[in-house]
Amino acid sequence: MSKAELKTISLEEIESLAVGAWILGTGGGGSPYLGLLNLRRLYAEGHRVQLMSPQDLDDEDWVAVVSNMGAPLVGQERLADSRNIARAVRMQEEINGINFRAVMSVEIGGGNGVQALMAAAHLGIPVVDADCMGRAFPEAQMTSVAIGDLRPYPCTLYDPRGIEAVVTKVPSWKWMERASRKICVEMGSIASTSKAPRTGREVKDWGIHFTTTKAIRIGRAVQEANHRHEDPIAALVSTEGGKKLFTGKIVDVARRTTEGFLRGTAIVDGSDADRGARLKLSFQNEWIVAWRDEEAIATSPDLICVLDSVNGHGIGTETIRYGQRVTVVALPAPAVLTSPRGLEFVGPRAFGYDLDFRSLFSPAAAGA
Repeated sequence: MSKAELKTISLEEIESLAVGAWILGTGGGGSPYLGLLNLRRLYAEGHRVQLMSPQDLDDEDWVAVVSNMGAPLVGQERLADSRNIARAVRMQEEINGINFRAVMSVEIGGGNGVQALMAAAHLGIPVVDADCMGRAFPEAQMTSVAIGDLRPYPCTLYDPRGIEAVVTKVPSWKWMERASRKICVEMGSIASTSKAPRTGREVKDWGIHFTTTKAIRIGRAVQEANHRHEDPIAALVSTEGGKKLFTGKIVDVARRTTEGFLRGTAIVDGSDADRGARLKLSFQNEWIVAWRDEEAIATSPDLICVLDSVNGHGIGTETIRYGQRVTVVALPAPAVLTSPRGLEFVGPRAFGYDLDFRSLFSPAAAGA
């Protein structure tokens, strides 16, 4: 095992990470707030989490890839326990007869952006500064490792009532999604999961790198702008090369939890420069398509982020409500997601929309 340079993540950085991960969640992944509370307690008890570069992994190292799976609304009703995600990782070690060198999140967006830190605090291993989405997506096959056609199994699922489940083998990533989603629904539409273990070589080749530090950077930019009484959304757009799409007030929300997903729409009536216009946001856990007066102006995999117009914090599909003043911005997606094969997995057609993806950003901006 090579000597990796490890950096201890401060509690202040975790606070910034929670803000940034919620923005990168594009409405989904569950709010990081409950995970943040877990980590505050773990740090108060003396635990510390260290961050390592994906480039410092040996090719033969094993990396655990973790997430909570299920509907974000349910995640707000069933409080998270950091020991759950750690148990899902231990199950993988027991099944495969391996020891993990490090842990990483399947998605940096939303609450899953801090799940890896929660697991690491109990397991005593570092967190890899990478993920498999660069944002949040609702389905198991919507990852860089699926785009890379890496092995999708086994997957472990843990429920705090003591239910432990393993999907041992499937023919494809879509079958992994179908099988694990059914188990998750039976567990109450929320489960702690450890995805197929990845080697260090696979993380270096197919991980989306340095997304933990990206989330911290985003959160810090918003926090510092608020502290200086400056525009946090302008700070975010400037820092990340984003684009402001629309400003207005939420006038209608329709959502339902079905098949382990939160689906629906939100309507925004324009204000300021957008007065007289209307924006419709369609979501499946995450914001997938933004329609301005019936024209699709932004689609997945570009990140559609709905933010509080005052403090610049993210707003989730499960927490958005009538009367909120919001600003909708777009951020560039990682390049692997906008590749022709990537669009088969995460483009608008992958969600059932008869739309072609047209990025709002230049290829140079994507994946920055």
